[in-house]
Amino acid sequence: MEINFRKTVHQDDVDIIRGICTSTGFFREDETKVAVELIQEALLKDQDASGYHFIMMEHEGATCGFVCYGPTPCTEGTFDLYWIVVDNNYRGKGLGILLLKQTEQELMQIHARKLYIETSSTDKYLPTRKFYEKAGYAEEARLKDYYLEGDDKVIYVKDL
Repeated sequence: MEINFRKTVHQDDVDIIRGICTSTGFFREDETKVAVELIQEALLKDQDASGYHFIMMEHEGATCGFVCYGPTPCTEGTFDLYWIVVDNNYRGKGLGILLLKQTEQELMQIHARKLYIETSSTDKYLPTRKFYEKAGYAEEARLKDYYLEGDDKVIYVKDL
């Protein structure tokens, strides 16, 4: 499967990102709205000024996944991964790991030191946590009852 990566975002990516998030059946409407707001911010200000950097994954001209990351304010060389999503029609083909590795490569080129990822502790997010762990990320912290009672924020990190 031939995959291409694109760092430039376009206005039609707003609907594409909404569609990719919706296709998974995983994200609530308010969560998808946040992903859309981030791409709109990146389009409005440009990615460097907004702090939201996108990598779009394409297969045969169709966008099949995306990642959004940005520098952590008031740090040097530390970044946060805000979103990594693969369209449901492309899941299970190893594309998520390709997208994550591409992100890490982009960050290493600019001498980033660390990449942090936050996720939920609920059972629904167990495959997500296993994905990060398999990719070499370690649980750095857990904030109890962060999202709601019984739903901790789990913070992963990888040294780049």
